[in-house]
Amino acid sequence: MGVIDPNTTEWVWWAVPYVFGLSIVSEAMALLSFGLVRGWGEVAPTWLPVIGGRRIPPFAAIVPAALGGPGATAFWAPTLLYWLHVPGFDGVGFSSAWWEVLAKVCTTQGMLWGPLVLALTYAYYARRCRPSH
Repeated sequence: MGVIDPNTTEWVWWAVPYVFGLSIVSEAMALLSFGLVRGWGEVAPTWLPVIGGRRIPPFAAIVPAALGGPGATAFWAPTLLYWLHVPGFDGVGFSSAWWEVLAKVCTTQGMLWGPLVLALTYAYYARRCRPSH
């Protein structure tokens, strides 16, 4: 899709299932982030076996989210630093400015994921763990 990479390898059969699998995993992680702002992040839905209807310990959500936020940020940081032309961060070229704009529009949301999860984690912590006055 407009990418120019002289180091690219020949197409392999597993590329499509691999990308599809990545899409499923990233979507699942994104949906889990809703638990930080929805009621089912505090009480497990009743339809879940064993834990259905039980209160979820706050740190069962806070710890994974507090680790995942910086992880997602670190994952996307090299791309952002390349876009900002920071020396030492390399990327691929594009065959036109339109392909580059499309790539940036499509991946910017991913770059925001880590910081947004951290903000949601803090709000979840403040709501569930801090004493109300």
